Amino acid sequence: MKRILFSLMAILAFGAVAKAQNLQVHYDFGEDRKMVTTTLEMFKPDKYGSTFFFVDMDYSNDSRGVENGVSLAYWEIARSFKWNETQKLEPRIEYNGGVGLGKGFNFPIKNSWLVGGQYTFNSTDFSKILTLQANVKQIKEGKANGDNLTGYQLTAVWAVQLLEGKVSFVGFADWWRQDSFGGSEHIFLTEPQIWYNACNNFSFGGEVEISNNFVKEGSLVCPTLAVKWTF
Repeated sequence: MKRILFSLMAILAFGAVAKAQNLQVHYDFGEDRKMVTTTLEMFKPDKYGSTFFFVDMDYSNDSRGVENGVSLAYWEIARSFKWNETQKLEPRIEYNGGVGLGKGFNFPIKNSWLVGGQYTFNSTDFSKILTLQANVKQIKEGKANGDNLTGYQLTAVWAVQLLEGKVSFVGFADWWRQDSFGGSEHIFLTEPQIWYNACNNFSFGGEVEISNNFVKEGSLVCPTLAVKWTF
């Protein structure tokens, strides 16, 4: 799932509040994937903090059991809080959830709540930005499955502007622990992206999703090619 916060980096780097939304279209070359994913992001700051959300949709191929349509929908929404313009450490709250679909089956992506804080480092010209987050994470299991699952999640989000902003290297890395019915496990997910910004609105590039114990046991590498329109 993509959570790049490129909109945030664009605002910090260029002061462009109007450029706070973008739409990405990725073609996934990963094993048994070969599908299109769209990501819609929005970031909106205000004097009390900021709101960020994104929505991912997978448009699956036949091998994933969906002949025509959306096979997965997932979204995250987060709010951070501040009291002055120079504040670096911000409390935050986040929600994750979604659903997956296939021929003759469907599965929920369980509701998750995260509560914690984030701290942002940046160069004086905002061409290099790093945000670190630490959260308590609770996954709602529902009455049928007993108690909720509680763990923690650590996240890094970065952006580096190169060649006077023509090239952007952005991404995130998540590392979290959650209790499962078979015990506790750690999950790692990172999605570095590189973009060539052809103009203020249009970019092309791609990402590499690297994970461990995320969608299956062990490691998985899934590259994409992508285009992006920044509104």
